[in-house]
Amino acid sequence: MNSKPILAIDTSQNLCGAAVFFDRSKYFETVINLKNSHSEKIFDIIDKTLSLAEVELKDLECIAVSAGPGSFTGLRIGMSAAKGLAMGASLPICLVPTFEALAIQLSEILPDGTDFAIANKVNVDEVYYTRFHINSNNYIFAENLKIINVSELTELTKLYPVFGSAVKKDDLYSNPRPLFVAEWCRSKGTLLKANEFDFSEPNYFKNFIVKESKK
Repeated sequence: MNSKPILAIDTSQNLCGAAVFFDRSKYFETVINLKNSHSEKIFDIIDKTLSLAEVELKDLECIAVSAGPGSFTGLRIGMSAAKGLAMGASLPICLVPTFEALAIQLSEILPDGTDFAIANKVNVDEVYYTRFHINSNNYIFAENLKIINVSELTELTKLYPVFGSAVKKDDLYSNPRPLFVAEWCRSKGTLLKANEFDFSEPNYFKNFIVKESKK
């Protein structure tokens, strides 16, 4: 097992946080829930978490960042922070699929054999949606990530638990804790670590389009 810790960052939805992850028996995590504060708070959160862990950037294995899908602005803030720190410290970064990190987190609180879905808002009409199955405290994709109309959720919530901002405005399960971003990186992201950042971009999954206001 790699003895160096991972710095993990998540700014994909309402929560904004960082973790220094050694393993599940030793980690340090700071998370806040304060709307529209990610750009102002993320570096303070990272500095505080590194200080609590008594770790410097040079001591890290890599920097893991929640890469989406999620809030367009939030993802850009997290990715920019990860790139800047990684470049300055000559560290690789690991782009972590946001919904898969959240699936690890939910797999720890839901019974084995459960089907559950994650549904986060894209806009007023559309939703990022995927469904997972829990098998032996791990997750398996039951449906691939896609965009559906928000009207389709009503029937789906009758079939299995659905988590995310599309079903509850301030759902704390809309984005993963940084701890689980780090855990995904450690367990599944070995081959995804990169030292070249030019092509390291958030997974927006949908093109960002600025709509002109009607006069």
